[in-house]
Amino acid sequence: MQNEIESLFDNAPETHTPEHFALFARFKEALNRGEARAAEPDPSTPTGWRVNPWVKKGILAGFRMGVIVDMSVNAAKQPYFDKSTYPVRHLDASSGVRVVPGGSSIRDGCYLGRGVTCMPPMYINVGAWVGLGTMIDSHALVGSCAQVGNKCHISAAAQIGGVLEPIGAMPVIIEDEVLVGGNCGIYEGTVVKSRAVLGSGVILNRSTPIYDLVRGEIYSASEDNPLIVPSDAVVVSGSRDVARGKGQEWGISLYTPVIVKYRDERTGEKVRLEDYLR
Repeated sequence: MQNEIESLFDNAPETHTPEHFALFARFKEALNRGEARAAEPDPSTPTGWRVNPWVKKGILAGFRMGVIVDMSVNAAKQPYFDKSTYPVRHLDASSGVRVVPGGSSIRDGCYLGRGVTCMPPMYINVGAWVGLGTMIDSHALVGSCAQVGNKCHISAAAQIGGVLEPIGAMPVIIEDEVLVGGNCGIYEGTVVKSRAVLGSGVILNRSTPIYDLVRGEIYSASEDNPLIVPSDAVVVSGSRDVARGKGQEWGISLYTPVIVKYRDERTGEKVRLEDYLR
């Protein structure tokens, strides 16, 4: 399938044939089953993850193939229009996924493990991968191609950024048993390693280093690698003073995420309370 998808993307035909649509349907089913992933674990890499550009090519080819159609349930009261190739994801009770009533939307072409809970209203975009037993809370976004592990909690209004282009860019990675607090924003291919805890309002991207008060380290993104949050880190919002120039003169400080501790039994007990919601 990879070779066929890459050929379809790299050599875009003037007209898409039934064979092309059949290929795209097979590709989308592979996304839904979790067999095709925009990124997957790879212990040989510095981040522990490998990007699969051909999967992004397949998703983009789908947008190219689709035409805008009316997807309204009731066009008079609430009209919806989107690409024909990306309707909402079909689920039934046998999937083991809870979609609580109230206005959530899950786009076709994403993987949802058994036991995933979707609290309204939330949104999961195409290419996303959400692992077993994870909760996506109200007003949370899981962006295109983002990878979220097993038994995570993506709290209310948290934003897990997506990426389709550039083709080779790393999507945001949230590994297993991570707690993402309310109103967090995780962007630009940041990798949050397993069991980390992000306090409410933490923003992570390539431009902002993390200051580790426990280990005395500063973690930054590089030209080749994204920002990586260590396993078990407990990260909160902090600030640091501007050390020179007008910033120093005016007493300005800048936002920075800070690791204040590493997960212990007390932290684990607080996180385990989330299991009652599943």
